[in-house]
Amino acid sequence: MSEADVRAIHGEAIAWRDSAEWSRRTRQVAARSREMFGAIALQDRHWREAPPEALGAALAEGIRALGLNALSWSKAAAGLRRRVEWLRAQGGTLAGRLPDWSDAGLMASLDDWLTPHLTGMWRIEDAARLDLAACLGQSLVWELAQEVDRAAPGHFQTSLGDRVAIDYGGAAPTLKVQVQELFGVTRHPTVGDPPVPQVIELLSPARRPVQTASDLPSFWASSYAEVRKEMRARYPKYPWPEDPASADATKRAKRRG
Repeated sequence: MSEADVRAIHGEAIAWRDSAEWSRRTRQVAARSREMFGAIALQDRHWREAPPEALGAALAEGIRALGLNALSWSKAAAGLRRRVEWLRAQGGTLAGRLPDWSDAGLMASLDDWLTPHLTGMWRIEDAARLDLAACLGQSLVWELAQEVDRAAPGHFQTSLGDRVAIDYGGAAPTLKVQVQELFGVTRHPTVGDPPVPQVIELLSPARRPVQTASDLPSFWASSYAEVRKEMRARYPKYPWPEDPASADATKRAKRRG
């Protein structure tokens, strides 16, 4: 049966169909416009007028097929995820209002936090250039985002003004900071809802681990004396005061003379 006969006899069954679908072979969105008679494509061409939203939805299907590792997770994005997941694991009053940002949770809510940012994109490489920290942050209402920042800040600010990253990836939030930068601190830093002490990994001037502390005032009053004895011999150019709780914070070596 010729195509002309098909068109003459079954013309009412022939229609154009547009589709935007993820192609596993090319790893990008295939947008096609086809003239169809049942399952037979009489004409097949590129869908140039594909709506940006249709492209984004198809690319989201590609990310579901490839997994979250197909995206580019910056330190900021990965850190924000860990902070929210740590607060959820705490089980405090804030936990029940936070989204599930585990791998499974992010996949299930992809259309909420990522698909709107994929509008007009064709390739997985386009999605990999997105600022995922901003995408995740925008999915939180402003008030909830502020509560997350207060309960689980990404950084601890020393009295010298330095911002030291807090690691939420372990059993407890951990902070790595040089001993001298905490001189004068008489209250152990806490995070969480409810608040819990951070684990502080105290570093030497050479940035090597010296000791960990979960109660800084207790450390100053007890085991610091042994640390001071050892560190004074190893790093004599740096200050090691007898009373660190009342000393000024510093990162610098002592002045000559």
